[in-house]
Amino acid sequence: MSLIEWGLIYVLLGAVVGFFAGLLGIGGGAIMVPLLVLLMDAQGLPKEQVLHLAVGTSMSTILFTSVSSMRSHNKRGSIRWDVFRSMVPGILLGGLIGAALASRIPSAALAIAFTTIIYVAATNMILDRQPHASRQLPQWKGLLGVGAAIGGVSSIAAMGGAFASVPFMVWCNVPMIQAIGTAAALGFPIALAGTTGFIFNGLQDTGLPPWSLGYIYLPAMLGIVFTSMLMAPVGAATAHRLPTRQLKRIFAVLLYLLATRMLVKIVWQ
Repeated sequence: MSLIEWGLIYVLLGAVVGFFAGLLGIGGGAIMVPLLVLLMDAQGLPKEQVLHLAVGTSMSTILFTSVSSMRSHNKRGSIRWDVFRSMVPGILLGGLIGAALASRIPSAALAIAFTTIIYVAATNMILDRQPHASRQLPQWKGLLGVGAAIGGVSSIAAMGGAFASVPFMVWCNVPMIQAIGTAAALGFPIALAGTTGFIFNGLQDTGLPPWSLGYIYLPAMLGIVFTSMLMAPVGAATAHRLPTRQLKRIFAVLLYLLATRMLVKIVWQ
């Protein structure tokens, strides 16, 4: 197929990812990376670079989608900017380190790390774990450290960090609506650090396919961003009419299957 035809497939992927992100309130990276691996492999991109390109490209899309989400939550006054400011330096540092590690480790090791993170996130979705508010927010040094950990893990898994930052803030007595809004705002610095890291480290790699900017595959990024931003509000509106708790559990099973399929493909094929 031509590059234009593959671009249309990535547009369709963006619509699917955006809809489910809006419907279930989850980051798109969890489902986007395994699907990108399958599509990029079928497209004939270099097998040894497919996973790195998938993770980097997925992270870059969060740059755009997080801005829209952050603006929406800010209008509702649901962002704790004091928490945001304390966590951002750590997130930037952790995100850059995480992207550097993800760029340098072999594909098999990266696939195992990514799959482990997805398994944990999917298990939490199935069990519907809700942390109990049992402590107060730490001082800025503590928030700095937590931000670094979240930024690092998020870069490896190409996720916006809400899977970790929301439970942490709820555990620290931040109301759920503020935890969600603050996590949405944190998605931008996470994506900024991760994307910068994947571009810089990818530029050191040789043999990347045309239309790549480091480990960002631009045709996929542009196609996904365009439709995911259009479909996320549709998914959010649909969420009010469907049993999202049951859908999350079904989606979690899908994440298990997709992550496992990707792991098998990268490690054993």
